[in-house]
Amino acid sequence: MNKTININLGGFFFHIDEVAYQVLKRYLEAIAKSLSDDPQGKNEIIQDIEARISELLSENIKDERQVVNEEDINAVIKIMGQPEDYGDGDESYTETTYQRTSATSRKLFRDGEDKFLGGVASGFAHYFSIDTIWMRLAFILLTITIGFGIPIYILLWILLPEARTTAEKLQMEGEPVTIDNIERKIKKEIDNVSEKIKNADYSKAKSGFQDFLDTLGKIIISVFKIVGKFIGAILMFVAAIVLLSLLLSGFSLGSIELIGISDDFIDIPAFFYDSIIPTWLITILGFIAVGFPFLILFVLGLRIVSSKVKQFSRPTSLTLLGIWIIAILGLIFTGIEYSSTNAFNGSKVAKQTFQFVENDTLRIKVVNDEELNYKSYFRRDSEHEVVYVNDEKRLYSTNVQIDILESENDSAFIKIRRESEGKNRNSATEKAEQIEYDYQVIDNNIILNGYFLSDINSRHKDEKVSVTLYLPIGMTVYFTNSVQSFIYDIKNTQRILDRDMINHYFTMTENGFECTDCDERLYRN
Repeated sequence: MNKTININLGGFFFHIDEVAYQVLKRYLEAIAKSLSDDPQGKNEIIQDIEARISELLSENIKDERQVVNEEDINAVIKIMGQPEDYGDGDESYTETTYQRTSATSRKLFRDGEDKFLGGVASGFAHYFSIDTIWMRLAFILLTITIGFGIPIYILLWILLPEARTTAEKLQMEGEPVTIDNIERKIKKEIDNVSEKIKNADYSKAKSGFQDFLDTLGKIIISVFKIVGKFIGAILMFVAAIVLLSLLLSGFSLGSIELIGISDDFIDIPAFFYDSIIPTWLITILGFIAVGFPFLILFVLGLRIVSSKVKQFSRPTSLTLLGIWIIAILGLIFTGIEYSSTNAFNGSKVAKQTFQFVENDTLRIKVVNDEELNYKSYFRRDSEHEVVYVNDEKRLYSTNVQIDILESENDSAFIKIRRESEGKNRNSATEKAEQIEYDYQVIDNNIILNGYFLSDINSRHKDEKVSVTLYLPIGMTVYFTNSVQSFIYDIKNTQRILDRDMINHYFTMTENGFECTDCDERLYRN
């Protein structure tokens, strides 16, 4: 039967038998001898080691009346390691041979040494082995997006303990709580404190009022730091959104030529489509011109949030500036070149007389080729669509205008005017000649196409077709429903609106075009 002894170890009382006490005593003495003779950190190291031993013993003791035996002490020594592994003491503890544990599980603490507010973010950063900046950004994004960042941070600030002892700091960083690590950690902290003391200026004693002002200044600076970091986070968030949007839009435009996406899949802006520079290259120039300033804003915001982020070196800054200037110049050249593609208007006019039965009504009708492009509601429109004619891409447009004027003689004729744009007059005229438009005259029926086809590369040339009928005096015209959207500002003596001319008879007189069956309510004085 062994005697028991009451001891105070690391602030906790334990009942320990005499054999275990002797083992623990020799172990602590051996540790003390293995440490350097510098008293500056020796006592603190011993205190932390005792606190860690106390913590390990408390984990194994289920009842406060339980007596610590030799087996418990040996288990603790196995975890803590042997003194001779860490120092050159006069004598080593060789009661039993043990092996150190190489690692320990991480524990979640608040890091009081690397804190902006409460050390919550830096504690999580240690736990997940990532840089503190990313955890801080996570809390900021939670605050901006769903508004829960601040309450979650405060709750964790309250619930999580701060890593105060050396053992807790080692556990927070995921390092084994051994004699070597405790000694190394404490000496590092002592060196940091010594450096601060060395750099401190004690030449002037501060009064109580001066101390108050210094404290107030620190509070104000802290507030400005918080506001500044919040602004930095906003800059990063906005810049990241813009850069991501540019990347997505750039892929949509630039990939058309690179991976062969059909050009009718995306309606490319004219600035991209009509330039002599490839679409993918203009996309890159645009991304650089717009993206680089936001990249600088992102880095600026990152530097505001974290002082660890370094600014671009001078060569890097000059290189980026040069690339950005080249991109701007490239876009300016492209803009000038594009503006010249639509600088001139050109037209091609075709005139043809047609025979008609005298004293009979000329009926005007507009038709569409539904096999080419079906329209549930056929009307005039300045937009265009891509269609296939014999497996060839063509532009389909319904920008057709119809007008009626008095003929200068007794003959009736039709004039078709095709219009387009180009870099010069000849180029615009050539584009106009490529427009395909057709019509038919069958007896006294004029059947006009309500559409025309043009070259696929003319989608931004503002092309249109104007159809003008020249009728002699005495000839009567009937407008069918199909022409309602296509007739444009037809002059008549009663000043009847275009939309009200449908399904009525109009006769060309010496005074002008005149309705013969319209209600007077349609007249405009």
